[in-house]
This record gives sequence, C-alpha cells and structure tokens, in this order.
Amino acid sequence: MDTSPKDRAEELRRIIEEANRNYYQKAAPTISDPEFDALLRELIDLEARYPELQTPDSPTLSIGGKPLEEFAHVTHRTPMLSLDNTYSEEEVGEWYARLVKHLPNEEIELIIEPKVDGVAISLLYENGRLQYAATRGDGRVGDDVTNNVLTIRGIPRHLAGGPDVMEVRGEVYMTREGFKKMNEERAAAGLPEFANPRNSAAGSLKQLDAESVRKRPLGLILHGMGAVSGGEPLETYAAALALLDRLSLPRCQTETARSLDEVLAAIRHIDQARHALPFETDGAVVKVNSFAQRDRAGFTSKAPRWAIAYKYAPEQADTRLKDILIQVGRTGVLTPVADLEPVFISGSTVARATLHNEEEIARKDIRIGDLVIVQKAGEVIPAVIGVKKEARTGSERVFAMPEVCPECGGMVVRDPEQVAVRCINAACPAQVRRKLQHFASRGAMDIEGLGEAMVEQLVTHDLVHDVSEIYKLTAERLAVIPRTGAKSIENLLAGIEQSKSRPLWRLIFGLGILHVGVTGARNLAQHFHTIEPMMTAAPEELERVTDVGEIMGHSIYDFFQDPHNRALLDRLKAAGLNMGEQDERHVPAADAPLAGTTWVITGTLSVEREAIAELIRQHGGKVSSSISKKTTYLLAGEEAGSKLEKAQSLGVKVVSEAEFRGMILPAAS
Repeated sequence: MDTSPKDRAEELRRIIEEANRNYYQKAAPTISDPEFDALLRELIDLEARYPELQTPDSPTLSIGGKPLEEFAHVTHRTPMLSLDNTYSEEEVGEWYARLVKHLPNEEIELIIEPKVDGVAISLLYENGRLQYAATRGDGRVGDDVTNNVLTIRGIPRHLAGGPDVMEVRGEVYMTREGFKKMNEERAAAGLPEFANPRNSAAGSLKQLDAESVRKRPLGLILHGMGAVSGGEPLETYAAALALLDRLSLPRCQTETARSLDEVLAAIRHIDQARHALPFETDGAVVKVNSFAQRDRAGFTSKAPRWAIAYKYAPEQADTRLKDILIQVGRTGVLTPVADLEPVFISGSTVARATLHNEEEIARKDIRIGDLVIVQKAGEVIPAVIGVKKEARTGSERVFAMPEVCPECGGMVVRDPEQVAVRCINAACPAQVRRKLQHFASRGAMDIEGLGEAMVEQLVTHDLVHDVSEIYKLTAERLAVIPRTGAKSIENLLAGIEQSKSRPLWRLIFGLGILHVGVTGARNLAQHFHTIEPMMTAAPEELERVTDVGEIMGHSIYDFFQDPHNRALLDRLKAAGLNMGEQDERHVPAADAPLAGTTWVITGTLSVEREAIAELIRQHGGKVSSSISKKTTYLLAGEEAGSKLEKAQSLGVKVVSEAEFRGMILPAAS
C-alpha cells in the first residue's frame, strides 16, 4: 500500500530530527547534505500541500541543533538563521526572480563569497572586549564555547575601536593541511582517523578541555553581522567587511554582481578557485549588499529571503571495485576497505576508499566487481557512495566478512555493542603493529626512534610480539634488520631505556585501554598513584575517578580482568618500567615551593604549556583549566585573554613566566 501523506510526514520528521541530532549535537552526520536537503524539501512540499500536517515542532520551522547540557548557554542578540540551499543554477535564477519581485524597480547589488564548510559561530564584542563566543545551537540559544574559541590564533580579545556593541558571525574550520597531518598522527598512534574537517572542527568545539582544543589546527572566517549599536552606522555588507578589515578580524574574500549572469559567473569562478583555499568549501553564498534592501526583502520562518547558498555537487567518479580488503585495527576491529581501479578525483588519485562496516556494504548492496560511484566525503576522505547496478554482468560477488582474521587466522567475534567484527587474538600481527605504534607514540611512552617504519621491521622480523618485548631488544637482535646502522640502533635503545622512567599516566594511556584517553589516564594515575590498586579496583570504584563514567569504568575493569593483560603488566614491571613507585618517590615535599597552590596557564609562553604544567606539578602545585576563587596563581604569557580579566576580577594573583621560574629557581639550584 502507498504511504499516506500523514505517515510520510511523520516518517520524514523522524528521519530529519535524527539527522539533525547527529549533525549538530554529535558532530557525526549519518547522511549527506544533498540527501538531507532532499528530505527536508519533500517535507516542506508535503506541509505546503497539507497545512494541517505541520506540527509546532516541525523541523521545517527550526534550525536543527539544541544547546548541549555540558556548556553554559547564550541567547543570541539576533537569531542565527540558516540559509536556503540550492544545487542548481536554475534554482538560483528562480530565487533571483523572487528577490526582484520583493524589490521592484530597484538596482540590486549582490555579494558572493565562498561557503566555508565549518561550524557556525557568533562572537559578541562590547566596548571592544570579547564577551563570549557561542555556537548557533537552535538559532536563538547556543553553547558558550569562549574558552575553546580563544585557543584559535588570530582571534582578538580586544578591538581597537569599532561599535559599542558588535555581534559578528562566521565559521570555525579546520585547515586542510592541519587535518591531513592530524589524521597521519592519529593513524601512526593507532587511533581512528577523523572523517572530514567539518566534523573535526565541530568535535573540537565540543571538547570540555580547552587545552586539547589548542592542539587542533582550527581557524575562523567571519562573514556577517548580528546586533550592532553605537559607532558609525553600517548601511551595506561591503561596509561591514571593511570594518572587519580595520579591526583585523579574519573574513571571506568576496565578489560583486549586479545581474543574474554576473552572480552565476561569480559562483563558477569561486568553484574553480576554492581548492586553493586553506579551508574546505562546499558552495557559494549570495547576499544582498544593502541592509535596507535586506529589511524590505524580509525573512521566511527560518531563513532570509535576501540570501541563498549554492551547494557545489561533490566531485564523483565511476570506477571498478576490484576487491574488498580487510584492515585490522589496534583493538582488533576488522574494517572493510575498497580496493579500486585508480581514479582521479578532487585533485588526487584514489585507489582505496572506506566501506565503514559490513552493515553499510549490505545496505548499499555493494558487490566485488561492481562499477561503483566514489566521492571524497568533505572532499577529503574517499568513500564509495553507490553502485551502478545497471552495469552488472552477473559475475559480481556478494561480500561476507571473514570467519577468521585475515592477518593471523585467529577467531573473530561480533561485538554485541557495535556494528563490528573483532579479532580476539592479542598476538595478531596487525594488532601488534598498531599497539606498538600507539605505545611508543609521543602522547604515550614517547620512545624516540620507534616510529611506524621501525615497528613494521620489528614485527616482520619476528623480534617483538607485544609491548613488553620492546624492552628485550638488544643491539645484536636489532642488527638483523637490513639498512639499520649502529647509530640508529644506539638511539633506539637509548629511547627505550629513557621510557622506563615515564610517569604512570603515560603507561596507562600507552596500554591502549578502550575509551581511556590522555585525560582519563592522568586522572587514573592521580587517583590511584600506583598500578596495583587500579588493577584490582571494582567498576564502582573506577567510576568515582574524575571524568571516568560507567562505560570507561567497565572497560578498565574488563582490561585488568584479562589474565593476558595482567601478565603483560607483570612483564613490564620486571623490565623496570615505572608503575607509579617513581612518581611516589618524587612526590613533592610539603615545603616544596608550590605546595598547596593551584595554577591556571594562559597565553603564549616560551615552551609548550604541558612542559610548564609538568614543572608546576613537580614543585608541588596543581594545574587547572579554569579560573575560580580557588585559583592561587594565573601564569599569563603573551596575548592572555579572558582568563586574565577573570583572574583580575576575582583577585587571583597574576605572574609572568619569568616570575614563575623565579619561584621554583631556589629548589632547582
């Protein structure tokens, strides 16, 4: 039976609301922008034909994202509305014709600019000082992410001049090069790679620890104004852009048009030039220049009539799926990867593409030998998005996940909590390689000389089977590796020896316990002090550790219940690694120069912040990420921002880096 309009409208609302939650709140979209827009347009058409079907909470009336509970909320001075999207030049022409009807007999100047594929943000300046930075949220109320935005270089805390009140809007993005480098580092550490820059930027802004955000390659581009009062009146968008330039605020480069032909020419030109930009773009935005004309054109319930976003169709290519290969990750998860006949797309040749999991392959009915459609998700990560079923010859083969691990031949199991098949052989060479890479990575045990290439050689030559065997390596054993000189061997062995004295939190992180990151590892080390009580702790006790919830607590408990993992810890202890005892021996005395003090660090310093934080801990102090009445000192470097102002308002003592080093110098001499 055909679906009734009422049932279809309810189904569309459910799908769109779920997609909105995944996109705005989880920063993990499950459908493409064109798919989402097609669903939304179908619902709009249904509600237009059957007005009685429109509900007060219909997604056709809202922006999509709700503020997150973890952040303070900000009410925007003026709503942050989304733009209507189009994927065809014909629809741009229809929009232009409607605009002319709203502004009859008027000369209309339009501004065209790249549509940055990032996260919408609003910054409020009052009397030249940044008051907050907030996400779009539901368009009226967003999340206060000021501390995270202040980690982005080039964002002024203070403006030299400008209106008394100025709300500026833009997009936080992740740079192309930064995204690529970050994924390379994550892959080397055995961590899952991020899907695309937009998701990575959204996930970064949702971090609760601003210090982790500081390490992300984020940028900001401004492209609009909200509430503005005081100062010289702004009559056009061009004048607003000139003001942003005078205030040294980053903004988009634009083109100007006075006819539909010129608008379309500008859209095509931006399409040709956008791949040279440092950020990802997925379209061009066309706006009326005159603010007075914007007021006369007005708004719909969720978007302005005076602007439209033209979305470029993602570049796609057809190619043959030669095979489906299996990649085994650090935790044993088997991931299917498409082995493709090489095809040039979005500036590079693609021969491999992610297929995500078995369920996704079945949903798309992808078969080995198919002619498939490939595009770069976010124009970065290649993905197979569809199949040319009409091209099938009958020789194609249905894919099935292997019953044994392709790397080691060991047993595989289906993870009941995830759409995943997992190799449970801890000695699997693929898992060993990725575990070794993670253990030796800079964020974990930081073993100099033990990078991806050396790990590959160690496993290939059967020298190392788990991380404890790193500490059994000798110059004689390493000499069997071709083209490895005596100096390289000497440096590697020195790096291995130095790693034995790393603090406990690095070892905890290096073990690769599911769900345990750097912050969790630090909190666990600070709570338990040594490894033994953590190994015997019940899930309920683990959950009492700061930021360790039920899922992480049970993951840690399960890890230490495994006899293989307990035996591994015994071997590492026998090898002389610090299990927390050295940390205990180096606990600062009660009369240490910084004993009993709590520090917050802000601004640019002569060394990395983590190095300064470690000095503070070594000399008895504690380090926090936020200013409060309990803060003893704020260590302020150059370009210190809102934390400096808050410290001054609370009466917290502010010290420079030189003053800080003077405080610990007597103990060091």
